Amino acid sequence: MVNGELLAAAERAGFNVVVTADKNIRYQQNLINRRIGIVVLPSNSWGHLEPHVAVIDAAIERAGQGTFQELDLPRPSLVRRPPPQQSR
Repeated sequence: MVNGELLAAAERAGFNVVVTADKNIRYQQNLINRRIGIVVLPSNSWGHLEPHVAVIDAAIERAGQGTFQELDLPRPSLVRRPPPQQSR
């Protein structure tokens, strides 16, 4: 199923918003006359998204007919671990 078909199916099913990590959807879809909004996440990694659930929820609540929001969420800090000690 291509994105246009997915959006049409979501509209028919009564969805108001599609949440995706597909950054190209902005260039592939014309949202004029759409009854659905799109929220684009920067990642589909739960570890990246979990600290930002409130921001994502707010974006979903703001989404309206034909709207597009691309969220720019900061990535969590990387934990650097020292390399394992080699046995001699």
